Amino acid sequence: MIEPAELMQAAIDKCRHGIANNESPFGCAVARGDQLLAVTHNTVYSSVDITAHAEINALRAACQSAGDVLLESAIVASTCEPCPMCMAALHWARVETVYYGATIADAQAAGFSELQLPASEVAKSGGGRVALAPGLLAEECRYLFDEWNQRPNSRAY
Repeated sequence: MIEPAELMQAAIDKCRHGIANNESPFGCAVARGDQLLAVTHNTVYSSVDITAHAEINALRAACQSAGDVLLESAIVASTCEPCPMCMAALHWARVETVYYGATIADAQAAGFSELQLPASEVAKSGGGRVALAPGLLAEECRYLFDEWNQRPNSRAY
């Protein structure tokens, strides 16, 4: 089984790849058992798609890899707390657990115009099937915002 910290490190590494390519500082990885289904980063700017968040990209790739839209028993590592759109998609994919590092407040402090709707509230409104595990490698995940803000072309949305 892929350990959550190992999965989060993969998301952090992929996030850094995205930052190097002028994308915003978000990464996500999905695994089920010992199979890594997806590791992606945010591609909002390169795809000109405001919905191309790291979690959405990861779900798309993971579902393709699994050959199914349902990812039951999958675990997800996201460098930041999922926004309401991403949390809803994680709910619909029926993932088991979402680990995240930075919070919505951290993203807002970095300049992103976040909706003040915690992932826990979205999960609760969906019946609470998806477990949330905050704070995994939180310091490393928050630092990604600093790395991104040091780039001359960083733009928050």
